[in-house]
Amino acid sequence: MTMNIRACLFDMDGLLINSEQIYTDVANEILAEHGKGPLPWEIKKDLQGRPGPEAARVFLEWSGLPYNPDEYYAMTSARQSEKWQTCKFMPGALELLKYLKEKDIPFALATSSHRGNFEKKTAHLGHGFELFGDHIVVGDDERIPKGRGKPNPDIWQVALKSLNDQRHAGDQIKPNEVLVFEDGIPGVVSGRAAEAHVIWVPDQRLLNVLKKGEAQEIIGNQGEILTSLADLDKTKYGL
Repeated sequence: MTMNIRACLFDMDGLLINSEQIYTDVANEILAEHGKGPLPWEIKKDLQGRPGPEAARVFLEWSGLPYNPDEYYAMTSARQSEKWQTCKFMPGALELLKYLKEKDIPFALATSSHRGNFEKKTAHLGHGFELFGDHIVVGDDERIPKGRGKPNPDIWQVALKSLNDQRHAGDQIKPNEVLVFEDGIPGVVSGRAAEAHVIWVPDQRLLNVLKKGEAQEIIGNQGEILTSLADLDKTKYGL
């Protein structure tokens, strides 16, 4: 049965662009300097999709490195900034955005990256991110209440409202008419909490550290798991 999907909402890091690998590389650099590491995926999976300061807190609880979250976040941010210009689109990502634009299907971005990081990561990728127009929600967006980042549903709700604000009152897109695209577990949880259907495109290394049946439990009956955005069956969702 074809689903009637009317809008798409996208995460960014690790889903549209390969920036998650840069987060890992910087963490491993710092761990190595302290005779530790590398960062295991059992921990990495709990960092994905979280706002930077929150991810720093979780990382430090595990690693025991001699920094407070603010110090570690500032240090990693500086090192990451030197690498963001190497970000590139993940397989199928740019093609999907262009397809949705061509078909006039509404879509928005909902990323936990704060505005400064978002701009650094995407400055050289404007040919793709300009397609979002004004429908970009970032981690430090004032429309998201403090402390309500992923896995809370707020960021997806704000992104959908951004799309609906440009529509007539009688033509509002409902949450169950939305596809949320995510790579991280917190984002999948938040997408489900927002009552959307979720396309989960996890790193294979993430799936490898989950217990048997755990991945299906995470996605539930509200979506499906793909190995790449290029594998999306658009006809299945009425796209």
